[in-house]
Amino acid sequence: MDLVEVLPNRLHMLRFPIGQAYLWQDGEALTLIDAGHAGSADGIEEAIRSLGLLPERLERIVLTHCHRDHAGAAGELRARRGARVLAHRSDAPVIRGERPMPEPVLLDWEIPLYAHGLTVPEAPPTPVDHEVEDGEALGFGDGAYVVHAPGHTDGSIGIHLPRHGVLFTGDCVAAVGPLMLGVFNVDRARAIETFHRLAALAPSIACFGHGDPLTVDTAAALAEAAAGTPA
Repeated sequence: MDLVEVLPNRLHMLRFPIGQAYLWQDGEALTLIDAGHAGSADGIEEAIRSLGLLPERLERIVLTHCHRDHAGAAGELRARRGARVLAHRSDAPVIRGERPMPEPVLLDWEIPLYAHGLTVPEAPPTPVDHEVEDGEALGFGDGAYVVHAPGHTDGSIGIHLPRHGVLFTGDCVAAVGPLMLGVFNVDRARAIETFHRLAALAPSIACFGHGDPLTVDTAAALAEAAAGTPA
């Protein structure tokens, strides 16, 4: 796992073989945006310690959606550190293991990529302590707000920190190669609508579930990519 600084003393990316998570700092209080795949808890805690921080100060884990490469280690970290797990109400039953994982409608070129993604260990059922709604304040980052972002999954969310100009898109947007609509969507039309909604927030930093964060000309690049996405 790689640890990459995005904002000094505030934001780091944790990159796994497939996918990534983000660690936000409010002083010593920590928030994790997504949690990597099952078995990642030790690596995440090691990364936290390498920053001179304490895993015991992990207060919350906000899951952008229910997929295994994002929710896999959340339950173990919750059990170890007492961190509260937050997710949108539409994905929470999947994360808890009460409903099956929704199947995406794959484009032909996505089929081999999807098969590769399934090599990630399946996420164990994980308690969700709080089910979030669109526009809800999350209590970190000097004001972090939920942006319901359906299309990738029904309960996908973005997290917007307007005072810092930061937007976490989850898998709604990807930056593996050109900036683009995320893949493996359950509803492509809604995913495109979401892409436009996220781009309209005009962040200065965009953090994706796959691909390096965008920190230069971010708002313009998001707007251009959204406008150029075919239906």
